Amino acid sequence: MEQARLAQTGKLFRIGTALALGASTGCTSLAEGFERRAREELARQPLAPPRLVTEADAAHLPAPVRRYLARTGAFGRPQVQRFRVTMDADLYRKPGGSPISGPVVQYSFAAEPARLFLMRARMYGLPVLAFHDYAQGKARMRVRVASLFDVNDVSGAEMDRGETVTFLNDLCILAPSLLVDRRFSWEVEGERAARVTLESRGHRVSAELRFDEAGDLVDFVSEDRAELQPDGTLRRLRWSTPLSEYRDMGGRRLASRGEAVYHRPGGPFTYGVFRIRSVEYDVDGFR
Repeated sequence: MEQARLAQTGKLFRIGTALALGASTGCTSLAEGFERRAREELARQPLAPPRLVTEADAAHLPAPVRRYLARTGAFGRPQVQRFRVTMDADLYRKPGGSPISGPVVQYSFAAEPARLFLMRARMYGLPVLAFHDYAQGKARMRVRVASLFDVNDVSGAEMDRGETVTFLNDLCILAPSLLVDRRFSWEVEGERAARVTLESRGHRVSAELRFDEAGDLVDFVSEDRAELQPDGTLRRLRWSTPLSEYRDMGGRRLASRGEAVYHRPGGPFTYGVFRIRSVEYDVDGFR
């Protein structure tokens, strides 16, 4: 009896040791991967001489988009080349469930589209990291609990397309001065809406931008993004990001709160709420 108890105690000790090691090394390696990739993109996409955005640059844009750029303070300032965002996120796995919450750091690059997103959280008392890596038209999402459980490791053509949509979403919300670029094409959809299309690395994605009476962007709606299913497949659904709580960030007037919503057949599911703390433009290094 005593030997059995000691054996069980030893087994629990080994499991606890493995979990502790996982907590200290596995997630750290994913964080190190994020830092390495950010430093790579910072070196690969050096800052060019700044170029001021003028109202003439936006003359080809639909009227509600021009008003939006004016409200954000895009005119008369340098066009954004890259930016660093910090935010707090609540992510939900199912409607009515408890969120997984934690801070997020993101680096985005405009010249050659790239987006590096790292979220830190805890699940069942263990550290969780979620790392999205999008560059050169390819995307990979990894979610790791300590070093023991790769909850998700998703890549492939549908993921590539979806992250291209997310990249476009980020530019519309966080770096609207980039919307004057000729790589975007536009369709007028009324006094308070316009459709934007981006073609990049073989991906063609679009979204409807919706504005309120004052001219603020209040929603981004796309049919080109997919939701990860329980069996690991990706299913394309309407995706939207309602926006609110505009304030000054980095010298620009931007939405500081956004939601991420999949419009499922049974009704909309808000799976993410993001509260932006800071936006820094044209950062000169990793930190």
